[in-house]
Amino acid sequence: MPFKPPPLACDAHCHVFGPAQKFPYDPKAAYVPADAPFEALQSLHARLGLERAVIVHASCHGPDMRATLDALARSGGRYRGTAIIDESYTEKEFRRMHDGGIRGVRFNFVRHLGGRPDMGFFRKTVERLRAMDWHLILHLDAQDLVEFESTFRKLPVPFVIDHMGRVKAADGLEQQPFKVLLEWIKHENFWVKVCGAERVSSKGPPFDDALPFARALIEAAPDRILWGTDWPHPNVGKHMPNDGDLVDLFARMAPEPDLQRRILVENPARLYGF
Repeated sequence: MPFKPPPLACDAHCHVFGPAQKFPYDPKAAYVPADAPFEALQSLHARLGLERAVIVHASCHGPDMRATLDALARSGGRYRGTAIIDESYTEKEFRRMHDGGIRGVRFNFVRHLGGRPDMGFFRKTVERLRAMDWHLILHLDAQDLVEFESTFRKLPVPFVIDHMGRVKAADGLEQQPFKVLLEWIKHENFWVKVCGAERVSSKGPPFDDALPFARALIEAAPDRILWGTDWPHPNVGKHMPNDGDLVDLFARMAPEPDLQRRILVENPARLYGF
């Protein structure tokens, strides 16, 4: 039997792309995806039984927030979002984003998507987020967990690590990046998304080799775990996952109904103010 999510379950990591005619892609983007508009995301959530969502603004749109803010406005309060910003953003624009449902800023460290942000701008943004009561979302390569350990450990705002830190399942549970992740998660500011199993897996579908990593994180801090589909799976490589299978895979990460409700309903509601 396919897993049926509990009422008010949240897809805490998904995207909208375009449509390009209305919301053009950033000419400096590292990739240009096929359109994946709001209507398609709504249809997916209806099929999967997911009533809430967090739209993670993607680098293909750069700091132009129009596509994400449009989707949030059309969701009727069921979706929240995260932003990508640049130096041009003023307090007025932060307030407009907050009113539109944005609750965090995402920084990308992943090399094939453009690499490291300017760390001075990063630190300045952290101070802004603290004043707004927002959080950080960090999209990292696994080695960044080790390299930036001391920097991230000192962050004065909540921060969320995408896709289990993109650790490689073949490197095992004892690999240093995953040890760092498990150490960080003891701290109240630290959250992890147990999504992206297709990015963690070294074996391909059904991505079972990602399960021990997700389970270890869930057991370490069940109140600071999020999950999402990552639809429409940008830059995923050779194995495009089926979203229904990913929902079922989540139920294997957390087979206990209490944990399912915490991760899919209570945790995102607390972080994003649903």
